[in-house]
Amino acid sequence: MKRMVLIAALAALGVPALSGTAEASNGVPGVDVSNWTGEVDWSTVTSGGGKFAFVHATEGSDWTSPAFQSQYGGAAGAGLVRGAYHFALPNSSEGTQQAEHFLANGGAWVADGLTLPGVLDLEDNPYKDRNGLNTCYNLTPEQMVTWIKDFTTTYKRRTGRNAIIYTTTSWWRTCTADSTKFKANPLWLARWGTEPGELPKGWTKHTFWQSADKGTLVGGQDSFNGTESQLKELANPPAEVSVGGTARGRKTFVLSLANTGPHPLTDIRVDGRAFGGKISKAPKGCKFSGTAVKCLIPKINVGKKLNLVFSIKPKPAGSVGIRFTVGEVKVTLKA
Repeated sequence: MKRMVLIAALAALGVPALSGTAEASNGVPGVDVSNWTGEVDWSTVTSGGGKFAFVHATEGSDWTSPAFQSQYGGAAGAGLVRGAYHFALPNSSEGTQQAEHFLANGGAWVADGLTLPGVLDLEDNPYKDRNGLNTCYNLTPEQMVTWIKDFTTTYKRRTGRNAIIYTTTSWWRTCTADSTKFKANPLWLARWGTEPGELPKGWTKHTFWQSADKGTLVGGQDSFNGTESQLKELANPPAEVSVGGTARGRKTFVLSLANTGPHPLTDIRVDGRAFGGKISKAPKGCKFSGTAVKCLIPKINVGKKLNLVFSIKPKPAGSVGIRFTVGEVKVTLKA
């Protein structure tokens, strides 16, 4: 099956790619706040040069920050790009359950141009003295990777966005055995100092960097590894569709369109030209004559897939198939 992307996804943003060890960069400044930060004067953040904020929303599967609504709304009111984060407690419940709790209490992404993808905060167990568990919550690397996969898959399915992962290089190495399975998730690296330092193995660049827990701006001190326009693009990425298909013998051809991005797809135009025979049947919404077919698909919702089945009356011999064009993508289905 041939799989092609029609429009660049979030992972294809023009953020400078870094390899090996991340290079120090001022980037675009921002902050992160929690319930412990208290009331925030967001005007001082903007006047101090801050462009974005991450706000603590939830923890585990039942706790929500009492300060979240005022902090999150205040950041947006000040014109900041903002996102919510979830503090993971992998020992207390499944990743899917915690993702649902996060989504229901501020973590859901919306296409308003101000909202960043939600963050999964993974770090040392802060409750060791209370629960007696180790840094990795007594999970093996395999169990931790499965837990993270459950969370991020749920978030992606519900929002069309890849959740940002906040972690340290040391925690990721210890608790996931330096897993490389989350390359599609933007990395928010935590390392206090003057340089981001070495990255976890699964990433060649960091997207955000937390360099200190306090500084000239309120809360944690962060930077975005790119330009301000790229930061805004991260909050409001383009639509995305994946195009593929199969040939079922010499008479039936299936074109597959999947909405793999964050926005509903509307008015999708499909043009096709058969070879080795004439088109004899096409799906609803398509018009055909001879070897030509044109389709207009009204809508494909986020996370949904549509299969379009076409029939050809083939000639007795020779190759047979249909060449399709969807936007800028060209796909040939050949028996």
